[in-house]
Amino acid sequence: MAIKHILVVDDEVGIRELLRDILQDEGYHVQLAENAAAARTARLYERPDMVLLDIWMPDCDGITLLKEWVNSSLLTMPVVMMSGHGTIDTAVEATRIGAFDFLEKPIALQKLLKTVTAALKHGEQLPKSEMNLASLGKSPIVTALKDRLDKIAISVSPSPVLLIGTKGCGAELCARYLQEDGSPWLELTEFSRLAHEPLDILEAIRGGVLYIAEVTELNKAEQKGLLVLMAKSEKYHVRVVCGTSENLPRLQAEALFDYNLFQALSAVSLSIPALDEHKEDIPDLVIAMTSLQLEVAELEYREFDIAALNGLRNADWPGDLAQLNAAIRNLLQTSLGEKISLDDVQRVLHQFDDRPILANPAGTTKPPVAQVKVGDLVSSIEALLLGQPLREARDDFERLYFDHHMKLATHNMSKLAEIAGLERTHLYRKLKQLGIKTKA
Repeated sequence: MAIKHILVVDDEVGIRELLRDILQDEGYHVQLAENAAAARTARLYERPDMVLLDIWMPDCDGITLLKEWVNSSLLTMPVVMMSGHGTIDTAVEATRIGAFDFLEKPIALQKLLKTVTAALKHGEQLPKSEMNLASLGKSPIVTALKDRLDKIAISVSPSPVLLIGTKGCGAELCARYLQEDGSPWLELTEFSRLAHEPLDILEAIRGGVLYIAEVTELNKAEQKGLLVLMAKSEKYHVRVVCGTSENLPRLQAEALFDYNLFQALSAVSLSIPALDEHKEDIPDLVIAMTSLQLEVAELEYREFDIAALNGLRNADWPGDLAQLNAAIRNLLQTSLGEKISLDDVQRVLHQFDDRPILANPAGTTKPPVAQVKVGDLVSSIEALLLGQPLREARDDFERLYFDHHMKLATHNMSKLAEIAGLERTHLYRKLKQLGIKTKA
């Protein structure tokens, strides 16, 4: 069993060293921090299994530091607060924010060891690090979004909610914010279940949240099934949350989206701000995403210098949070210096700029895409598609699209999913709907 790592944060050197000696005798690895600044650094570089945190410190009190970790998605380990001037109110406040327990000084030896053992055991049960709504930032537009979600969350009836935003905007974070602690969660990807067993879905997640990331991917039968499910959801105390990046009024007007389903979903709807609308939150987002990457991949901590953070804040993010997260992952794994610099940021942000169109892979006889006459290509597509109803034309185009790219990807489904910008489960379902075989 790996040795547990405990961080002790206290401004009194005698208490720090006494706690270190006691815990080291028990077989723990102990690191000391004399103030909040040192604790922040230790949390990022060492990722302790638990923290003993003093409340009263000269640079920043422990309660404030605890809140900071919570708001930055860094509270991934149990924290036990300590104070020589503790009160019941302080202990209640600390545990409400997220502390595991509270110890009052002077700390009895058996009480200390019992609390440390319980905290470490609790830490083993904690879920892995993940982004949450607090990670989105503190800008006025994000604060207003949280306030609106709070109003929805406290409503007596779990009304269906429609979340509108660009792909990668963080709709799932908003949906999870509406989930009650300990209640079931289901992100539905097998949409055919809506057409055949909508009430079975409700029974399986009674009291929880059903989340559909892109509601426009449902066919007509699945849309009807979702409408049936929503009509019965209150009986099962299930909240239905659907996301979309499409123009639902236009799709409904074109008879591509069910009228009654559109009316039911639009009754409670929220627009999620794009990242470009709250760029002031990007430095905090970078820290939160970096910490998450380090927790999940167990990489060495890399700090972004101020110029790098400013470069990320000033960049455009058409791919929203998903694009920012991918850039951070790239920077953490490919930057060479001690700190991630503005040059690193520019390298990653502009790596695809002005790239020439590559010729076909070796061994193929088909001419490169660049040699195909655009006029001929447009004429062929027009002749194929424009004489059909919209639904059939769209299906035919999608068949043409996937058949073309599947050949280029040599039937590699991972590559095809990346090209199409789809999750593999969505890709397989789409190919099945179009009648396209996935084997060469």
